[in-house]
Amino acid sequence: MLISMTSTPPAPTNDTRDRILDAAERLFVENGFDGTSMRMITGAANANLAAINYHFGGKDALVQEVFRRRLAALNARRLAELDRLEAEAAGAPLKPSRIVEAFFGTALELAADTEHGGRTFMRLLARTYTEPNAFVRQFLAEEYAEVMDRFLGALFRALPEVPRAEILWRFHFMIGAMAFAIAGLGGLSELMEVGPQDEDPARLLPRLMSFLLGGLRAPLPDGGLQG
Repeated sequence: MLISMTSTPPAPTNDTRDRILDAAERLFVENGFDGTSMRMITGAANANLAAINYHFGGKDALVQEVFRRRLAALNARRLAELDRLEAEAAGAPLKPSRIVEAFFGTALELAADTEHGGRTFMRLLARTYTEPNAFVRQFLAEEYAEVMDRFLGALFRALPEVPRAEILWRFHFMIGAMAFAIAGLGGLSELMEVGPQDEDPARLLPRLMSFLLGGLRAPLPDGGLQG
């Protein structure tokens, strides 16, 4: 009996795909996108380049999928929570604090997940805010488009007396604060030789939410107050 030498090899499994995504996610956090090579990813994932090409088609598509697999679920949770709050409000403007909690609280809960990769992913997402990468930022802008439109619209309705430009600035500052905190509590300690010692991610949520809500309610530059 002759055995064909051109038989098609079995396709890589989903387990291989998940290993590649997990390895890439971790290495991107450690080394950045440009500092992580395909060889590093295949080595960490115990896979080969053919498996990456089979599942993703190349590094750019792999980067996108690393973000999409968790970001899609995170944004869906945000929108679902906003939908629930708006349904309960029955057309009335929401309290600004509830909007902030719906957007940032879901992200901080994901950042507290140290068992299923949530913490690693949120550190990667935070890194994109401080490490310029035009390709990644353009992709994230598209992924965030609906979410940002809905949440900023809710804040505009909730704070009609506040200039929209000021709301945009406040939201920008809050995202920056969250990104810095999630990226690693050790950063400030290393820079100033002083800083927080408790790095339990589960305790980050109440601390940071208190800070964000305080920033939202801070006096406006002209002496006004946000409610």
